[in-house]
Amino acid sequence: MSRIEQWSFGIILGAVLPITGLLAGWWGSYSYLSITWVIVFAAAGMAAGLVVDGFYLKKWIAKAYDIDLRVWAAIYLFYSVCLFGFFMGVPVFNLALAVPSGLFIGRKAAVKHMDAASGQRLISSTRWFTTGVLVLICAASAWFALRSPSTPADLEGMLRLPFEVTLPMIWGLIALGGALLLAVHWLLFTKCARFTRGWEGGKKF
Repeated sequence: MSRIEQWSFGIILGAVLPITGLLAGWWGSYSYLSITWVIVFAAAGMAAGLVVDGFYLKKWIAKAYDIDLRVWAAIYLFYSVCLFGFFMGVPVFNLALAVPSGLFIGRKAAVKHMDAASGQRLISSTRWFTTGVLVLICAASAWFALRSPSTPADLEGMLRLPFEVTLPMIWGLIALGGALLLAVHWLLFTKCARFTRGWEGGKKF
């Protein structure tokens, strides 16, 4: 495993528990305590995640390609929700996840010395999964946009439009924008997977 892979897995795997601890500490105490104690609990949750990383992260990195794909699916869902929340329901930023997920699954096929058929099945099934997650993200974004009465005004102000935004326009934007986002995700994931799939035999970058 190359240093690039080690650092990448260190960031991807190592960030899950600290972020989870931070969010759990923050939202678990936000409704009951003062902001000072909320910050304390959030920091404690993050620290707890870092402590666990200190004990296990190196082992997780070393076995990254052997980790059950269901665990990786959960990690993908975790980051999808985090991006969706951090960017306040704008799904375009979730497109970024096509790159690491595609690179990883193609690299896994190469490291495990999968034949062409098996590697293609792995790439295809993962591509459908990640695209399905993005469909759900787009649907949630559309629901929030249609539910909010301020969406037309928000679009007019953000895009500096010289005309009034109507509900049919919003529906059209959701349909066309969502379709474009899914198509780009599909293509980007495929290109990244095929790129790292080319390192047959698990060769280094």
